[in-house]
Amino acid sequence: MGASKSDFFSNKQNELASLFKALSHPARVAIIEYLLTVDTCICGDIVNELPLAQPTVSQHLKELKNAGVIKGSIDGTAICYCINTETLQKFENYFSAISLKLKSKCC
Repeated sequence: MGASKSDFFSNKQNELASLFKALSHPARVAIIEYLLTVDTCICGDIVNELPLAQPTVSQHLKELKNAGVIKGSIDGTAICYCINTETLQKFENYFSAISLKLKSKCC
């Protein structure tokens, strides 16, 4: 059996690509922006904020959660979501490293 193309890249590169893929849909970006404005939130609240059906919002939440961008906790019959700050730190570290390299180079 042959190697997957992702095998040719580092774990960090694959992890970052997975995170970026999770954010590659405007609805997911909107969900993140909404979660940044509230402390925690129930899935129904997010559905009210987006022009999408509940099953579609649930699918986007699932993708974000599977990638580790958000966390969710069950509170009775509701699920409360919040930003995963550890993942946010990975984004910050990545873009900070890029910014530092850009400052030291000129094209």
